[in-house]
Amino acid sequence: MTIQKDLGVATQASGMTRRHVLMGAAAFGMSATYSIRVAAQAYPSQNILLVVPFTPGGSTDILARLLGQRLEVALKYPVIIESRPGAGGSVGVGSVARAAADGHTLVMGHIGTFAVNPALYPKLPYDPMKSFEPVSGIANVHNMLVVHPEVPAKTLQELIDYAKQNPGKLNYASGGIGSAAHIAMVALADRTGMNLTHVPYRGTAPAVTDLLGGRVQLTFTGAPNLLQHVEAGTMRALAVSGSSRLKSAPNVPTVAESGFPGFEASQWYGILVPAGTPKAVVDRLNTEIRAAMAAPEIAERLSLEGAEVWTNTPAEFRDHISKEMARWGELVKRTGIKPE
Repeated sequence: MTIQKDLGVATQASGMTRRHVLMGAAAFGMSATYSIRVAAQAYPSQNILLVVPFTPGGSTDILARLLGQRLEVALKYPVIIESRPGAGGSVGVGSVARAAADGHTLVMGHIGTFAVNPALYPKLPYDPMKSFEPVSGIANVHNMLVVHPEVPAKTLQELIDYAKQNPGKLNYASGGIGSAAHIAMVALADRTGMNLTHVPYRGTAPAVTDLLGGRVQLTFTGAPNLLQHVEAGTMRALAVSGSSRLKSAPNVPTVAESGFPGFEASQWYGILVPAGTPKAVVDRLNTEIRAAMAAPEIAERLSLEGAEVWTNTPAEFRDHISKEMARWGELVKRTGIKPE
């Protein structure tokens, strides 16, 4: 009897404990849901800083300003675009990794800073997969291979032949070691056997300026930076890096069409925020970014400039970054690219 009574008391006590736990868990769940809802409703509460980790004037800057204008309207707060170049974009990206995780500091992620730099710089001030919450991709930009008019090549094959006959004579410009233009040209030279000399600049804009002046002979960078010069005849376009031709330059073949099937080396861009940013804020930003980029006029504008809209979920964007790190990291190691 005593044992049964004691067991009954124990069971009753145990039941009370379970009820308390369940009630506590339910209360916690309600509180967490409420907190998430409040965080989403309260965001944003101040101006938003969008960091571009390169010099002004390049594709990253162009896309940031295009997106920033749309986000200002959607979020009802100014979006300030700030350029923080250095170390292949690592300086600017690293500064955002250390920013408050509240959604008010964003960074324009890029193939160079998130897929190439991890293999190029052994001590980055950030971890591409751990220091950030991916929000959404925004665009793919095809690289365009262009030469100065004095270069006697009107096709990719003619350029390859000329480069092989004059090893090391052709200088190509890029926005810096590890930049998208640098990696694209390394990939092309690796595939075609060209021997070219790399001349890195502190950004795409000065690289393009020197190509126009004839101080370098070619580049393989984002089409938005080059189309106006191609149309003006101050540069000659030989190929584009995507899987299809550009609507804005339909007469320029792809590298794949030019005798190198499967070649593709386009740039991608997307928005990330510091790790620990509330999921509700990430989701709000994802929703607004995808809505902004879905506007027909945006797709038309990007198409005219040699780019295409590319948006996704945070999880999809994270998976893409992981795969690109593996792909381009292998090229960096195999070809022996070293930072300055």
